[in-house]
Amino acid sequence: MSPQETPSSLDVSADSNKNASHDEQQNEPKPTLWNRIVAFYWENEFLIHILIAILLARAYPPIGATYLAPDITATWLVVIFIFVMAGLGLKTSEFSNAFKQIRFNVLVQVYSFGVCSALVYGLSRGLEAASILSEDLANGMVICASLPMTINMCQILTKASNGDEASAVFNSAFGNLIGVFLSPLLILGYLGVSGDVDLVKVFYELTLRVVVPVLFGQLLQKTAPPVVEFYKKHKKFFAKLQQFGLVFIVYTVFCKTFDKESQSSIGDIFLMITFQFISLVTLMTGAWLLLSFAFPNQPKLRVFGLFGCTHKTVAIGIPLINSIYGDNPSVGLYTLPLLIWHPTQLLIGTALSPRLAKFVEREQERLGIHESDDEEPPQRQEDVEASSHHEREDDNGEVSTDINNR
Repeated sequence: MSPQETPSSLDVSADSNKNASHDEQQNEPKPTLWNRIVAFYWENEFLIHILIAILLARAYPPIGATYLAPDITATWLVVIFIFVMAGLGLKTSEFSNAFKQIRFNVLVQVYSFGVCSALVYGLSRGLEAASILSEDLANGMVICASLPMTINMCQILTKASNGDEASAVFNSAFGNLIGVFLSPLLILGYLGVSGDVDLVKVFYELTLRVVVPVLFGQLLQKTAPPVVEFYKKHKKFFAKLQQFGLVFIVYTVFCKTFDKESQSSIGDIFLMITFQFISLVTLMTGAWLLLSFAFPNQPKLRVFGLFGCTHKTVAIGIPLINSIYGDNPSVGLYTLPLLIWHPTQLLIGTALSPRLAKFVEREQERLGIHESDDEEPPQRQEDVEASSHHEREDDNGEVSTDINNR
């Protein structure tokens, strides 16, 4: 400190600097309406694309139901691409670590198949007994709750929420594989309906769509360094392709739905929206409380578990319902609860993604959890919306976003 600089003069200088900084902040122009609209779009890009896809499907269903060959493009090509990318981005050690989480994996699968179906069965029987729902709609709720979790949607939402992606890939693949056998048994056990389901064919197709692509991605990771380098260099691009792949699947599903004559009234649809929303929120709340009790110091697992415990798949559900009830005139009513549950879980998951990402960051700071030395430190998860912001990915393929870099 110079002789002429007294503590009081320094305080005055500091106060002047603070005032100047405050004045500068006040003089900054407020964002225009257009800027706010653009910011809202980037913060909700994924959800907006989903809504646009549904509206386009409603406007002219034959495009996605027939002309785009959804049985090939959406059911096979897009799903295979997503899981090749998953296998390419995951280290073998991560996948093996996910497999070793036996207690967690068992909890997720038991909740997904057992708890969900039992609670919804009780609710549906009560609603039927009270003459609020018809028997067909009540049965449709049970069928929906007996299905396995989603595959690509669960993985993408987990990634966007900074959850455990390795556990998401393992549990979604494993859940769908056992669901091929377990879901029909649950449905027949609850409803006492018989039907012919080609389990061998469904199991074979799931293996080709899920297991083989993940293994192929892992093989590329170990044997093709140029491919791995190209993937790492363009991770943001491939992540965006995965996002649009999911939007495409949703578009084709709704095109197929709108392309067929609906057997449901407006009243049925509103009843289903109400009760499926209540069921989903209740089950998600129960899953979160259970996961918080069982895994208090593993926030990434809890985030994936929230999705894995409660998501239900259209990709398996629709073919399964058609296989069991294809000749039943009530098949549309059996399908309706699933078609409502599916977008509802997507909308809720998309809305929760940024909050869950911030939760993981806070919990890791509190617990002193750091990434391994060969990985980049986790980036701050600010307003994450289903992988739709500017993405910075580490060596594990986990998405970290920063809207300030946009």
